[in-house]
This record gives sequence, structure tokens and C-alpha cells, in this order.
Amino acid sequence: MIEDLLKGYSAQHPTYGFQKLFNLIRLKDYFFNHKRVYRIYCDLRLNLKVKPKKRLAPRTKTTLEQPNSINQCWSLDFMSDALTSGRRIRTANVIDDCNREALGILISFSLTSKRVVRWLDQIALSRGFPKRIRVDNGPENISHHFQNWAKSHGIVVQYIQPGKPAQNAYIERFNRSYREAVLDMYLFQNIQEAQNITNVWIKHYNEERPHEALDNQSPRSFINQLNQHFSSCEVG
Repeated sequence: MIEDLLKGYSAQHPTYGFQKLFNLIRLKDYFFNHKRVYRIYCDLRLNLKVKPKKRLAPRTKTTLEQPNSINQCWSLDFMSDALTSGRRIRTANVIDDCNREALGILISFSLTSKRVVRWLDQIALSRGFPKRIRVDNGPENISHHFQNWAKSHGIVVQYIQPGKPAQNAYIERFNRSYREAVLDMYLFQNIQEAQNITNVWIKHYNEERPHEALDNQSPRSFINQLNQHFSSCEVG
């Protein structure tokens, strides 16, 4: 009787542990001894349940190549820090891989996939949508909401392989610069203060800061020169 009840309830509710299964049995007015039920529970090896792994689409290694025009590929990543009160904050960082331009950094206590895609939509109002967006396998990025958003705008989501941050090297390098110049440099009293300081730094990063990978030009200077080059080639 006990064995049949445990097997039946465990099959119906595979995530339930012993205590929940035992309480289900008690709710049916079966007043079996707790130790006896647990012994049978262990004999059935129900205490050794293996949590199923979340199934992910295959992640393949892709060569990191610099696009020759904007909006070919964006890179998105998340960081964390803390206010002086100790409360944790998160940042969502997005750049254009072509010229490493910082398209924006969103700071909040919580960054759900819905919040992030609304923010990306705001960026796209003036920038346009990318053809691809490179991300890691974080919960925000593998959510159905994020994937549906990308699909609705014809954006290919390029997932890096788990444990291979070098496959997202452009934004990893950007994150390092941002942490050194802002997150590690200042103490923030609140979200707004962190966002204001970040916005000032983004302007400097995009318009003035020389970037070694861009022949020591700023992202804006680099893309202007690139556009001039392609314009002259078309004329020629």
C-alpha cells in the first residue's frame, strides 16, 4: 500500500520531496508511521532523484569577427555591483561590435527579460535593430520572452558556448573598462547617481576615449572614418 502510494504520487509530482509526498498520503487519511514511510521511500530510491538539466539549443564555437558596418552584430552582457547601503544592483551593457560603441548601460535592482527588451527597443528607435545579438546563456537571454522579441524583429540570437566568455570578448573587454572607470571608482548612494555617472562615462567612452583595437580612435571617430572610406570607394 505505502509503496504504491509513493510511486503514484512521485510519478504525478516528480519535483516533490519526501515531506510533501508524506503529507499527501496523510491528507488521504492514511496514518502510516513517518519512519516506516521514509524507509520505504529510500528503498524505492526516491531520495536519489536527479534534477533534470535545462535543455539548451546546441552552442557552437563561432569565430569572433569585427563587422564592417554598424548594426551587424550587438553584444549584450550583465554585471553586478552594490550601493553604499549594501543593496545589490545590476547593469545591462550593450555595444555595437563594429566600432565597440556603447549603445547604453541600464542600471536597476532587477533586470528581467521584459525590462531589458523594452530598453533595447528604446535604443533601436534611433539606432535601428541589429541583424544579430551575441549573448551568454544567462536566464534573461534564454527566456522565451527574449527569444520571441528577437524573432519578431528578425534578429538572430547568437549564444556563446557555456564557460567560454572569450567568445564574447568585445563586451568582456568593455565590461572591464566600465568596472575600472566607474564601478570600482565610485561609491553610489542610489540608482540614479550610478546611472548619471555612467551616462557621463559613456559619452566620454564613445566620443573621446582612444581604443587600441580601433587604431587609437574613439568609437565615433572610427565609424565616421569607416563611412568616409566606403563612400569614397563607391564614388571611385
